[in-house]
Amino acid sequence: MGKFQIIAEPLPGLKLLQPRVFEDHRGYFVESYNKKDFLEIGIDTEFVQDNQAKSVYGVIRGLHYQLPPFAQAKLVRVIQGRIIDVALDMRKNSPAYGQYFMIELSESNHLQLFIPKGFAHGYAVLSDETVVFYKTDEYYSPESEAGVYFADPELGINWEIPEKDRIISDKDKKLPPFKQAKIFQ
Repeated sequence: MGKFQIIAEPLPGLKLLQPRVFEDHRGYFVESYNKKDFLEIGIDTEFVQDNQAKSVYGVIRGLHYQLPPFAQAKLVRVIQGRIIDVALDMRKNSPAYGQYFMIELSESNHLQLFIPKGFAHGYAVLSDETVVFYKTDEYYSPESEAGVYFADPELGINWEIPEKDRIISDKDKKLPPFKQAKIFQ
C-alpha cells in the first residue's frame, strides 16, 4: 500500500482517504499530505490555504461553499475529537446533483475527505471538543460565499445532534434551503 489509499469514492470526485499510520508504544506518526503521493492517486490539487477550527459538542457548521471563480476544493481531517462530515453535490450537471455523503472523521480513524470544487461542506461535532483541519486550493473570498441550510428537510441529513443541543451561528441559520441555493453550472 502507498502512503494514501482511496477507500471510497461515494460521489463523483469525492474521495475518502486512509493515510498510512505508524503506531508504537510512543504514539503514532501520520503523513497527512504529500503532493507527489496525491498525484499518484489522482488528486492534482495545489493547496494554498490551511484552516483550523476548534469547536465544542453540538456545534454544526455549514453547509458552506464558494462560487466560481473562487470555488474551493478541500482536504478535511480531524486532529482532535470526532465529527460527522457532510459533502453535498451542488454541481447542476453532475449525476449526483443534490446528493450528499456523510462520514465520521476522527482523531482515531485518521480518515481524510477530499472534497472537489462544487460541493457544499459542513460538519457536526460529536465529542466534547474537536479540532478540524482542512486545506483549500483557493483563498477565502467573502464575496463568493454561498451556503445551504443545514436542516433543510428535503435533504434529510441526520446530524446526530439532538435539536436541544445544537449550536449554530446566526449566519448559518439564515442560509437558504437547497432548492433556493446558488448552484454550479
